[in-house]
Amino acid sequence: MKVDIIGDIHGCMDELTQLFDELGYRWENNIPKHPENRLPVFVGDLTDRGPNSIAVIQLVYRLVIEEQLAKYVPGNHCDKLYRYFQGNKVQQKHGLETTVAEYQALNNKQQKSVRYQFMTLYEQADLYIVLHDVNAVVAHAGISEELIGKTSKKVKTFVLYGDITGESHEDGRPVRRDWAQEYTGSQWIVYGHTPVKQPRIINKTINIDTGCIFGNALTAFRLPEEICVSVPSKQPYVEEKFRYFDV
Repeated sequence: MKVDIIGDIHGCMDELTQLFDELGYRWENNIPKHPENRLPVFVGDLTDRGPNSIAVIQLVYRLVIEEQLAKYVPGNHCDKLYRYFQGNKVQQKHGLETTVAEYQALNNKQQKSVRYQFMTLYEQADLYIVLHDVNAVVAHAGISEELIGKTSKKVKTFVLYGDITGESHEDGRPVRRDWAQEYTGSQWIVYGHTPVKQPRIINKTINIDTGCIFGNALTAFRLPEEICVSVPSKQPYVEEKFRYFDV
């Protein structure tokens, strides 16, 4: 097995299309397929903030559910959108408002289709994926070694939000421990969630959220080659979004 693990997209469909091209995929019936049958794996946060969240949902649904040519794990933004589609009262901010605006601009038939596609994608997804063939674990915000193989509320919180302490910074951001510094496992942990200007490798972990939505780049990590491929973002650059870890 050869895989291409793709970082947080956040509705940046043009950049995703360009990344697939850069990775050597060929488009057949509007679906990217690799001549060597490489497996795309999406690390979550498909939507919010960016210009084309609906198109990203539709493509990933086709790849993962209909064609079974890719895999996906949910991110915290995915979790919030799912709760919105369930009819829960969630705050439409931090980017959800852009996805909701796109969704509400659709006609009733289109809305039903997109809602079904996303809810199916989310409900059929594992919280994290263990890729034994390439000795890797994919989790949106990471996962600590002792949690691999487990499922619980604690695991869900970790993979969606990181190793949060329960405290908050003055600006409302959660305080997070830098769990990667303590990781001693032999499997790659491939994750995103926290924007970094360059892929961040600590021990055998790699953060591939290179902040496409904030004007930097969209990145894929290829295994077993252990190389990164990035394409530049078309979004406005926002320097203050590239904060490093708190400890």
